[in-house]
Amino acid sequence: MAQKVSDIKAEDIANYIRLDEVSEDDTKTLGNLIAISKSFIEHYTGRNEQELDNYPDFVIVVYILCQDMWDNRTLYVDNSNLNKVVETILGMHSVNLL
Repeated sequence: MAQKVSDIKAEDIANYIRLDEVSEDDTKTLGNLIAISKSFIEHYTGRNEQELDNYPDFVIVVYILCQDMWDNRTLYVDNSNLNKVVETILGMHSVNLL
């Protein structure tokens, strides 16, 4: 498992979600899911991309968000059904609580 958000690669997510065979299209999709997850974390917490590596617990958030989007075949994160672990971790590091 990656130690920093910036170290997360498509193959890391593929291993996490237990994909045996990963096509080129799968790799592209997983790359998109990683980017979407990072963007979601940034917008949810008010942190910028450079700050994400300062919080090692964001790594598992990226993994969980990618797994959820892969399992549900969606390219967005649904705020209304956010995983409680994800919600708790992101809430701990939010600077834009309104």
